[in-house]
Amino acid sequence: MRNRTFSRYASPLAAASVLVLALSACSGGSSGGGGSNGGGDAANNLDGRGPITYVQGKDNSNVVRPLVDKWNAAHPDQKVTFKEQSDQADQQHDDLVQHFQAKDANYDVVDVDVVWTAEFAAKGWLQPLKDKTAIDTSAMLPATVKTATYGGTLYAAPQTSDGGLLYYRKDLVPNPPKTWDEMMSMCSIAKQNNIGCYAGQFQKYEGLTVNAAEAINSFGGKIVDDSGKASVNSPEAKTGLSKLVDAFKNGNIPAEAITYKEEDSRTAFQDGKLMFLRNWPYVYNIVNKTDGSSKVADKFGIAPLPGQNGPGASSLGGHNVAMSVYSKNKATALDFMKFLTSEETEKFYATQGSLAPVLGSLYTDPSLTSKLAYLPVLKTSIENAVPRPVTPFYPAVTKAVQDNAYAALKGEKTVDQALTDMQSAIEAAK
Repeated sequence: MRNRTFSRYASPLAAASVLVLALSACSGGSSGGGGSNGGGDAANNLDGRGPITYVQGKDNSNVVRPLVDKWNAAHPDQKVTFKEQSDQADQQHDDLVQHFQAKDANYDVVDVDVVWTAEFAAKGWLQPLKDKTAIDTSAMLPATVKTATYGGTLYAAPQTSDGGLLYYRKDLVPNPPKTWDEMMSMCSIAKQNNIGCYAGQFQKYEGLTVNAAEAINSFGGKIVDDSGKASVNSPEAKTGLSKLVDAFKNGNIPAEAITYKEEDSRTAFQDGKLMFLRNWPYVYNIVNKTDGSSKVADKFGIAPLPGQNGPGASSLGGHNVAMSVYSKNKATALDFMKFLTSEETEKFYATQGSLAPVLGSLYTDPSLTSKLAYLPVLKTSIENAVPRPVTPFYPAVTKAVQDNAYAALKGEKTVDQALTDMQSAIEAAK
């Protein structure tokens, strides 16, 4: 996921992430053209063909340009122009919102973080992918399809996925822990070796929402329920968040981890300062370098995140590709979206950009697993993953999670108070 490591979150790649938080059943209002019922602008230009523009964040791994060149060589009358955004997720989001609000017909096909799909669909900005604009998702991992669905309708095509992994020092712990409590029981080994036991991403940003959600979901809690209503103030959520709080208190999570984002935690593990690390798959190739930059190359393994009684619930990351309701050439846009999600393209994503495929069969494809050894484990992670809360008001919801989880980890609030305040803030989210 290296080319999107810092756009994984909607506030990234690179997160923001399956035991599934069900999608909000409400259709939401529309401030755009068609709304989630598919009328208005969504009914227009379905047969339109011609040049289109594809909008995505910074193409750091040179994945997009070769694909656009390949498409354009085969479709000289329906050429695609690549509009490259910045590498900052907030800026990408705001750029899309600005152009959607202006009903800009020149933003035909757009790349969206999985947590933006509900917001954009509820506002009527995304073309419903049904009937003439339907896309076959039968070969895709079900968890990825859910991130592209809102109110029972598909509004985007899963393009790349992402899930959390447990990196562990196999020279110190030959067999990885299967549960959180088992992992915590191994921390004495880390102390004997004068290193930290476990870390994730705990600074107050989107990565903390991911880590807090994983703890809550892995122990049976939910941040919002199946109808999209706040449900985080529960005994199950308390158990999950308490696991992180207790680990900070007893030192199993080192105090400095409160400042960690992805790269901080990756560096700590790579420098031999941690026994266990929760992070994304992009870390694998970097930590495995044998050029001397990594002190743990060939000394680490990968496993699913540990949960209550087995694999935990990773937060589901990734990106979807969607069509604007304002596009004039929707037939071309649809064909280009199918091209971007084809098996050949999905393999290219994996090999060129270390991006997780959305097609289940590729996780056991020998041509890929020989190069990307983590794929089978990543499939387990994605299959047990839970999307972050699916809501049109995601920015306010994630802020509620971050603010209160951070206060609990810092010892500024009890877990009970943090969850009570989190519940109230989510209920007030608009």
